[in-house]
Amino acid sequence: MRILLVEDDPDLAQVVALGLRNESYAVDVAATGDDAEEHLRTTVYDVACLDLGLPDGDGMDLVRRLGHDPDLHRPRRLLVVTARDAVADRVAGLDAGADDYLVKPFHFAELTARLRALERRADEHGTTLGVGDLLLDLAAHRAWRSGAPLNLTAREYALLRYFMHHPGEVLSAEHLLEHVWDANANPFTSSVRVILSRLRKKLGDPALIDTIANVGYRLRARP
Repeated sequence: MRILLVEDDPDLAQVVALGLRNESYAVDVAATGDDAEEHLRTTVYDVACLDLGLPDGDGMDLVRRLGHDPDLHRPRRLLVVTARDAVADRVAGLDAGADDYLVKPFHFAELTARLRALERRADEHGTTLGVGDLLLDLAAHRAWRSGAPLNLTAREYALLRYFMHHPGEVLSAEHLLEHVWDANANPFTSSVRVILSRLRKKLGDPALIDTIANVGYRLRARP
């Protein structure tokens, strides 16, 4: 899942981004509303975590614009993260188009729990995700095949999780880069092939991920 973190406090942004990357999320960071708009013009995000108190304007204006501005790609889910804790502010944020509202200061565990809840809401999954003999625990970041645990790196886990959210779909390397890697990733699709090769080896036989020549890759809905 690719996340846009809009936060003008550089220390907080660094800590949160690092924590989310350690949770196997791909994270891009924007410090201003203008910077956020630049990202949203070119990238479709799964979730945007948006602070309202930005140095170049009110983040609430961006929340409202995301619903109708054709130049901006609205994230699949929008989480407002702000120090504005009045009930009226929360109501305004949700009515403006936010899917959830988190008040600062917050515990990192609550942020990740809310992200998992938004992910479940988007894909209609519970806290576990199963495809064939594959099972993922989204909260514990653990994976199994046929009951045997899989020892996956954060990137391998993120790639497998994305495939499992889209079983049977053919996903191009470019699409996977867009949703599983962030802006700091190697721009060449070979990075997808390298991680995918490692993931296939760890998944074992029979093979679960097919290569569709000149198109992309597909996770079999059934082994």
